[in-house]
Amino acid sequence: MKPLNNYRWWVCALIATATAINYLDRQNLPIAIGEIRKTIEISDFEYGLINSLFLFAYGTMYAVGGRTIDLLGSKMGYAVMILWWSAANIIHGLVSSVTGLGLARFLLGLGEGGGFPASAKVVSEWFPQRERSIAFGIFNAGSSLGAVMAPPLLAAIISLANWRWTFILSGLLGLGWVVLWYRMYSLPSNSRYSSSAEKDYINNGQSSAGVGKPQPSWLSYFNNRDVWTVILVKIFPDSAWYFFIFWLPKYLNDVRGLDIVSIGLYAWIPYAFAGIGSLLGGWLSSFLLQRNVSLAVSRKIPLGLAAALLPASLLITSVSLPWAIVFFSMAMLGHQLYSTIAQTLVTDLFPSQAVGTVTGLMGCLVTYGAMLFSVLIGHVIGESGYGPAFIIAGMLHPLGFILVLLLLKKDKFVRNDLATI
Repeated sequence: MKPLNNYRWWVCALIATATAINYLDRQNLPIAIGEIRKTIEISDFEYGLINSLFLFAYGTMYAVGGRTIDLLGSKMGYAVMILWWSAANIIHGLVSSVTGLGLARFLLGLGEGGGFPASAKVVSEWFPQRERSIAFGIFNAGSSLGAVMAPPLLAAIISLANWRWTFILSGLLGLGWVVLWYRMYSLPSNSRYSSSAEKDYINNGQSSAGVGKPQPSWLSYFNNRDVWTVILVKIFPDSAWYFFIFWLPKYLNDVRGLDIVSIGLYAWIPYAFAGIGSLLGGWLSSFLLQRNVSLAVSRKIPLGLAAALLPASLLITSVSLPWAIVFFSMAMLGHQLYSTIAQTLVTDLFPSQAVGTVTGLMGCLVTYGAMLFSVLIGHVIGESGYGPAFIIAGMLHPLGFILVLLLLKKDKFVRNDLATI
């Protein structure tokens, strides 16, 4: 194969595919819950608790996995994570109790927690700063692609076989991805698929800050103000996001009366708009940078636009089904637009060799927040219905953007040095 001048975009497509598989695996339970409850009795509180077990494991491994990725390297680290979560997904199809389902969900979270830190590290290694928001948008869109595929695909599998096969087949898909990853991926400097011109382009676009300096201790990151900044601007919006992705299919079944086939017909639409949000966020920020808008402002404008869309979710419970899908779609587009930029901030504020660790710490604490929110929201829905839950979720992104304005100062975007940790 002749070396390519744009192989980095093939790498980006590869991690986008992994992210799609990640979200396909994650959506198995929410999509299939109506069918699972026909064989395993699960209350709203128990469903919220099962989601919390996933989020606890996911958040813990986000931190540990991020550090592992930095130590093992992106190639080996990513492969280990996907092997683990694919095996855990298959286990879902073998259980027959709430306890077994909770354990399988916990194991899935342990594997998936390393996925996004690994993807962030790959982007920092393969892309110069000017292209990173686009790369983040593309691989982040993979999550929406997986979520878009999930409702019709899983509904078809359940209709043809049963809910257990949805977990088994998607787990096998992840195992196949690992083989492709090991064949195609390496660092840019070692890649036989990337041209010399592209390698020079990537190298010239990398920051030299922190190169050759020893890796700081894991605990020292907690003393860094910028670490807490990226955590705080993401913790509230992500709690709302997990509410939307875990409870959308169940809401359509419980309140709107849709069966598994109808859920397959409707539930993919908001996720399609989420994918548009991922691409739009990356494109808009890069567009502003190309127009000589400062890096700080180029990140804040998309964040503000995204946050303004989420209050639409307050209207979901009071409108007809088509309009409910519209407002779900607006909310999920807004979140993925917000999330793409929020993840890019880590590569703006920290050097490549710290990206995996910082992304991991951010994901850990953010997911712990979502875990507590999941327990709370399961109780709220059980006691008061979905109305109060959508009101709470709809205000969390505007709160996150207020924190962006308060905490992200212009000078923070030039302190890209391990010495500041």
